[in-house]
Amino acid sequence: MHANRRISGAIAGSLFLGLIGAVPAHAEGSRSTYISDWHVNNESKRWTDANRDSVSTSVQFSGCSTDTADGLNTAALTLYKDVFGPDENHGTRNNHCNTSSWGDKSAGDYYFTLVGISPGATLHVKKVAIRY
Repeated sequence: MHANRRISGAIAGSLFLGLIGAVPAHAEGSRSTYISDWHVNNESKRWTDANRDSVSTSVQFSGCSTDTADGLNTAALTLYKDVFGPDENHGTRNNHCNTSSWGDKSAGDYYFTLVGISPGATLHVKKVAIRY
């Protein structure tokens, strides 16, 4: 009788640990927005990354167009950390209406700027997904 209880307890404990391990990892934060009539030097709204996970900070574009008939070839985006004094530049990535990633960032407030566009001078993006 005691052996059956021990076995039942061991099985229940194993199932519980299995369920804990099966919990999926989720990004700490994300937001969706769009871009309309952006030019070089326009910047996004800020977001706060508390760095409670190891998710890469990324910006995903879909549904891109410019003020030319050729559409978007490249939008150069620079990620900044908002700090006292000059903001910290965390690098520029070329976005081809896809995802640009900057890796796992330390806690802080971040934003991105449009530093280049080809071809054209005005950028439109139907969906922008920011993950951090």
